[in-house]
Amino acid sequence: MPRTRTIPDDRIFAAIRALMDQGGDKAVSFGSVSAATGLAPPTLVQRYGSRDGMVRAARSAAWDALDARTAQAIAATADKGPQGLLKAIGPVDAAALAADLRDPDLALRAAGWRATVESALAQRLGTGAKAKEAAALLFAAWQGQSLWARAGESGFRLKDAVKRLT
Repeated sequence: MPRTRTIPDDRIFAAIRALMDQGGDKAVSFGSVSAATGLAPPTLVQRYGSRDGMVRAARSAAWDALDARTAQAIAATADKGPQGLLKAIGPVDAAALAADLRDPDLALRAAGWRATVESALAQRLGTGAKAKEAAALLFAAWQGQSLWARAGESGFRLKDAVKRLT
């Protein structure tokens, strides 16, 4: 009798993300994920139902990880400024986040995450409408920097943006 092989979702999701990084959504299929993980395609079908379900589960798991990382960063940097918070959150794949905006449920998660980060930034920038506006601008600059970093553009330093906005 063959031994049951268990591979955790995290490992499967890492393989899916790697495939998407290499070739976009079209690079992900039951066959390609099977080759990357060693799981049989029927096992993947049984686990996730459909190719779209498998990709969606991987993207949802990435949002779970980003939400957890953000909550930890907010707590760990309560006594630091906005730049300290953004550094603690760390690099965010803005292109992957933008792709998730096509899915209505993931777009809601993205909006919630953005609101959380902007609120934490605003608390570090002061009070009132000016702090909220500066937080929104800083968030946009941070995400723009993340997006263009993939293209090799260094752009500006967040430290300079923070100085200009405060």
